[in-house]
Amino acid sequence: MRNKIKIILLIICVSLLMLGCGNPAKEHLEQGDTYADNGQWEEAIVEYSKAIELDPEFALAYYNRGLAYGKKGDLDTAIADCDKAIELDPEFVVAYYNRGIAYHTKGDLDQAIADYDKAIELDPDDAKAYNNRGFAYYVKGDLDQAIADCDKAIELDSEFAWAYGNRGFAYKEKGEVAKAVSDLEKCVELSDDPAVVEWAQQILDELRQ
Repeated sequence: MRNKIKIILLIICVSLLMLGCGNPAKEHLEQGDTYADNGQWEEAIVEYSKAIELDPEFALAYYNRGLAYGKKGDLDTAIADCDKAIELDPEFVVAYYNRGIAYHTKGDLDQAIADYDKAIELDPDDAKAYNNRGFAYYVKGDLDQAIADCDKAIELDSEFAWAYGNRGFAYKEKGEVAKAVSDLEKCVELSDDPAVVEWAQQILDELRQ
């Protein structure tokens, strides 16, 4: 009887020990996130790579490593990591969104728009995807579609400073100065990013000359 009790207690202790042990892959992911939060991209990539080595199907680790590579300017590797994250999780909305940003930065606007399309399909309330797709259409010269996408982004998030700025820029290109000024003033009012405020203010100053 005593031996049975000892065995049961041993099983309980082992089970509790196993529960108390962390997931090593997740621990590396979290350490990578800490490095990423501090802008230490190389260190973050090392930790994310360790997480992937331990768990080759860890979609979030591929995605986060892709973000880190993107921050370093290695867009092809960033895209490859987003590709893998999407392969593992076809409904990984932000992976499509950020892969779209990487393609946009590379100048592949059609592929960027395709990724923003997919992000919107999976999450129709993604204001950032509408805004970014609008900017891509602006760069392609489709100003009406750019404005329509910014309209939707603002409908979803009435305090989205960038969306007002991008729509104002499109109105400026269309020669609709009053609408451009209104949107850019709203962008300046809402944004807490000095770079965005400076950008919008410069365009406002040009329009007011």
